[in-house]
Amino acid sequence: MRPLLCLPRPKKESHKGQNGVILIIGGSKTYHGAPILAALAARRFCDIVYFSSTEENNSVLKAMKISTPNVICIPESLRNKYLEKADCIIIGNGMDINSATRSLVSAVLKMKKKCVIDAAALRAINPKLLHPLAILTPHALEFKSAFGMIANERNAALASKKYSCTILLKAREDIVASNGKIVHVHGGNAGMTKGGTGDVLAGLLAALYSQNDSPSSAAYTASLINKRAGENLFKRLKYSFSSEELAEELAAAAYPLYKA
Repeated sequence: MRPLLCLPRPKKESHKGQNGVILIIGGSKTYHGAPILAALAARRFCDIVYFSSTEENNSVLKAMKISTPNVICIPESLRNKYLEKADCIIIGNGMDINSATRSLVSAVLKMKKKCVIDAAALRAINPKLLHPLAILTPHALEFKSAFGMIANERNAALASKKYSCTILLKAREDIVASNGKIVHVHGGNAGMTKGGTGDVLAGLLAALYSQNDSPSSAAYTASLINKRAGENLFKRLKYSFSSEELAEELAAAAYPLYKA
């Protein structure tokens, strides 16, 4: 078994809500699909998925409700209640980069709970608020925006140690950096460059992390499953698969790893 591989197994005596509750905060008038992809990825790997957007984004809420019955949409007025209730918070998918986003990202980080910081939230963080339970999922440009450094293995290690966080640096070969230590995740293919695949990865990560106390294990496992899903699709469709299909393939990709 790989040292960092961690796939949560629900206990036989457990009931709804004891095997992972996540809250997705995201979406905007322009980008309605990003939080939906995160939700589609998460729904098979945790018990409950909540979703929150702003009241101005009613179209996003409607789109989420149509996309899957497995997500509970909550009004902005009740967000604080579900921030407390969630085992893990994922924020940034499809959000605009503005003062409201910066304020909300800061509020999430100040809670010092398990959280996944993705997409627009990476460009709206105050690195000084990062903490050991935070996982960041940047690609190269987002990493530079967040930390002011070129994205590479050395700088990922430096940033993870300086800010006491875990970084899943997305690339052809993903890098998981935690407390200055590095782990590489191989696999995947060029079909995974399509828009939305990062949202899929973030949603999966939040679901796994909601049931796992090790951020580095959650990041490694999510990256591995995501890449395996892309490889499975490549065998059937070559490069012609979508981010939605990637989300649907995650469970099949994870199945063999339970026995790894």
